[in-house]
Amino acid sequence: MSTRVRIIILVVVAAVAGSGIYLWATSGRESTDDAQVDAHVTPIAARVGGTVANVSVVDNQQVAQGAELVVIDPRDYEIALARAQAELADARAAFTAAQAEDSIMATTASSNVSSAEGGVSSAESAIAEAEHGIAVARARLLTAQARQREQEANATKTSRDVERLKGLLAKDEISQQQFDATVAAAESSKAAVESAKAQVVEAEAAIKAAESRLTQSRSGREQAGADLRTAQTLPQRMAAGKAKVQAAAARVALAEAQVKQAELNLQRTTLTAPVAGIVSRKSVEPGQVIQAGQPLMTVIPLDRVWITANFKETQLRDMRVGQTVTVDVDAYGGREFTGKVESIAAATGSRFSLLPPDNASGNFVKVVQRVPVKIVLDSGQDPDRMLRPGMSVTPTVHTR
Repeated sequence: MSTRVRIIILVVVAAVAGSGIYLWATSGRESTDDAQVDAHVTPIAARVGGTVANVSVVDNQQVAQGAELVVIDPRDYEIALARAQAELADARAAFTAAQAEDSIMATTASSNVSSAEGGVSSAESAIAEAEHGIAVARARLLTAQARQREQEANATKTSRDVERLKGLLAKDEISQQQFDATVAAAESSKAAVESAKAQVVEAEAAIKAAESRLTQSRSGREQAGADLRTAQTLPQRMAAGKAKVQAAAARVALAEAQVKQAELNLQRTTLTAPVAGIVSRKSVEPGQVIQAGQPLMTVIPLDRVWITANFKETQLRDMRVGQTVTVDVDAYGGREFTGKVESIAAATGSRFSLLPPDNASGNFVKVVQRVPVKIVLDSGQDPDRMLRPGMSVTPTVHTR
């Protein structure tokens, strides 16, 4: 066998051996260069508007959780809080007054109804008494008028007797004693007429007095009836009073909510870091007027970074959660980190895109899809926090 043939055979054997060694070394591993470092990016935005009074940080500064970042001029919100507290005090005073008024009305309701009913009964008794007095006075008037007519008739008769006896006395046909008796009878009749007239006048006055009492009694009954009707409306007024108390309580609750909102707005004038991390993309300066919801900066916690690797769907056959991963970082000369697979995404990356592909068309072309895989690094490998979100890395998953 010639030397040339031997060389060719050796080369072929070496190539086959090298291929076998490479296949053995790379079996059970899946790698991709479509991967980068990820981290939580926490945006810091204003919750209230106003003028920026102070900015306590600069770009790329490390801040602790709860550290002051931005202070907005709080004076407007202090005034709003004082106004809300004053309105709350006024609402509470109105609520107390409404409660007192409702309590007084409830206490006097039953007594007012009883008093009004007694007034109506008393007025009706007075009316009946006045009507009886009128009837009695009218009867007395009729009696006095009859007696007056009788006495007037007697007086007329005795006056005529005197005139007739005067002629007989002049003729001495009757005695002086008889004439004097007739004259006395005539005078007595005149006195009886005057007495009867006085009794008529007295009876008329009694009628007028009784009618006046009747009018007063009727007025009293009307007033008592009005008082009774007013007293009988107390349940409705009590219901209105309770509604007023409830409305006052609602105003107190509303004022308390406004005070809490004012306190919250005042607290929001100081923006603090929700997490520890690095300040980035700061876009706020002292004196700047900002609006509620306006983004001011971001805070990135570098102690909690992970790797997002987009593996081809053909590489996922043997990949499982918990498998060991080695990660080469391009930025640091291929420095190697270790970690493990934490989770595999529920859908491909294209499915989460703004315009996901629609394969229900006649021009379908099969394209190998990529599925995001989250890889967490073992702790203690990056004490200086050198890894930054967006850095390119090459992870290798050991599937065996």
